[in-house]
Amino acid sequence: MDGPNLWIVLALGLVAIGWYLTYTAARLDRLHARVQGTLAALDAQLVRRAEATLELANARVLDAASALMLASAASDSLSAAEDEDTDADRQRFSNERETVESRLSEALGLALTADTLASLPGAGGFGDDIVSRVRATGLRVQLARRFHNDAVTDVRRVRRQWAVKWFRLAGHADMPQTVEFVDALPHGLRG
Repeated sequence: MDGPNLWIVLALGLVAIGWYLTYTAARLDRLHARVQGTLAALDAQLVRRAEATLELANARVLDAASALMLASAASDSLSAAEDEDTDADRQRFSNERETVESRLSEALGLALTADTLASLPGAGGFGDDIVSRVRATGLRVQLARRFHNDAVTDVRRVRRQWAVKWFRLAGHADMPQTVEFVDALPHGLRG
C-alpha cells in the first residue's frame, strides 16, 4: 500500500472504532436507565402489595393473630419503602429492604393457607375481593422483580466486554445488583 491509501485505511479504522465505542457507551447508558426504571417499578409494586396486605389485615376477615402478623409485616414494608434512598441513580435495594419484603411474603404464606382462604366469610364478598387484590399485587411483584433482575443481567453482560473495561465506558456508575427476596405466593393463592 502506498502512503495515501494507508492513511485512508487508518482513518476508516479509527472512525469504525469510534463509532463502536460511541454505540456501546450509548447502549450501556440506556441499559443503566432501564435498571433504574425497573427498580422504580418494583418499588411501586411492593408498595401496592403492602397496601393490599394492610387492607386485608384491617378487613376483619382473618383471625386476630393472622391480621396482626400481616399488619405488622405490611407496615414494616411501607416504612422500609419510605426509608429507602430516593436517589435517582440508585441501582439496588438495601439488604434490609430485601429482608423486610421477604418477611412480608413469609407472613402472607403463614396467614393465607388454603384452609384459611376456604373459611373466609361471605364467598364472593368483600374478603374475596381483598384476597384477589393481594394475589394480583403478589403476581406483579414477581414479574417486576424478574424484569429488574433481567435488566441487571443485561448490564452486567455488556460491562464484561473488553471495550467497556479498557475504555472505561461505564464511567463511575456502580455495578447494579439483582434484588433477591422471597416473593412466592402463598399456596392458597397459587393457580
